[in-house]
Amino acid sequence: MNEASLRRHALWLVLLAAAGAFALTMGVRQTMGLFLSALNTSTALGIGSISLAFAFGQLWWGLTQPFAGAVADRIGAGRVVFLGVLLVAIGTLITPLMTSTAGLIFAIGVLAAGGAGMAGPSVLMAATTRLVPAEKRGLATGMVNAGGSFGQFAMAPIAVGLTAAVGWAGAMQWLGVLVLLALPAAWVLKGNSNAMAAASAAASGTKPLSARQAIGQALATPSYRYLSLGFLVCGFHVAFLATHLPGVVAACGLPAEVGGWALAMIGLFNIVGSLAMGWAVGRWRMKSLLSLVYATRAIAVLVFLLAPKTTAVMLVFAAVMGVTFLSTVPPTAGLVAKMFGPANMAMLFGIVMLAHQVGGFLGAYLGGYVFQATGNYDIVWYVDIALAAGAALVHLPIREARLPRAKLVAA
Repeated sequence: MNEASLRRHALWLVLLAAAGAFALTMGVRQTMGLFLSALNTSTALGIGSISLAFAFGQLWWGLTQPFAGAVADRIGAGRVVFLGVLLVAIGTLITPLMTSTAGLIFAIGVLAAGGAGMAGPSVLMAATTRLVPAEKRGLATGMVNAGGSFGQFAMAPIAVGLTAAVGWAGAMQWLGVLVLLALPAAWVLKGNSNAMAAASAAASGTKPLSARQAIGQALATPSYRYLSLGFLVCGFHVAFLATHLPGVVAACGLPAEVGGWALAMIGLFNIVGSLAMGWAVGRWRMKSLLSLVYATRAIAVLVFLLAPKTTAVMLVFAAVMGVTFLSTVPPTAGLVAKMFGPANMAMLFGIVMLAHQVGGFLGAYLGGYVFQATGNYDIVWYVDIALAAGAALVHLPIREARLPRAKLVAA
């Protein structure tokens, strides 16, 4: 086997490891909304209280990622992914045993969500960016993102089938076991980006930034702040759908299995959206692609609210939402990499993901709160439309340019 073939096989191994790990952690995490009603029946805590546990998980998933990214940048992505997968498994396994709001917050919000954050997009995208050639990064991040989408597509019907076979508690625990299949990815993704960036900086006569300097530079950059603000809106939208779409289906008077298939449709068409976006990155301006995605969301939600609530309409709506669901990730990660380079990439993208999950907390919690107070989700849908329209506009002033690096000073 020649050197080119070896490089090609190594590239595919990296993509398979990162996409596979994301598929399992995201797939398990995104199907948890299917168990919301069963958790409520079992614990009698109320939809609002259980939504708080899911919402805390959204926030904690985001809070974990900058720190997980900083650690991965220094000691290696593989170790962080390994620990993260174990925590997802433990949190998912013990969730059916929890009978209080605090217990659900600990299992769903701290262990499972924290582990998914450690084995989540900031660490996986940064590892992929480090291990693949620069000209293939857009398509590579799109493929990794598609892995998460495939996980949701595959896990939703699996969760529905397991629930029918062994009950909701057994189904959730089997999902916790399945996520352990991601452990081998830790070995493939070993290594850290800071060592590579330091070598590259020395060769080019520049000085790599420390973590503190990198954060300061990023927060002082208007384009980075606009990007984070837009991603907050993405988190609101995604978390609301992931947590409450089965409830929306039930509120429309449709059979419960439609909720599982709607989540599966989101996952399936998110594969299409992620791969298409990965291909588009590098061919069009990334900020324009992001504006298009957010504008599409606003229009699609408005049309859904005006349309009759049939099974066909629900599945078509889920498909459109799937195309836009996580297709924001490749251009968002691409903009961070373009502005700041590979050094501290996991940490800086992790901060953007934190903004995403602040929005996720609001989407998951307000969905449950509004439904409990009003008996429907209409207010949240209108808020989602307004936020999506605002996000489409806030990306327009972003500047797509690499920021300057400090030169090394001769001794």
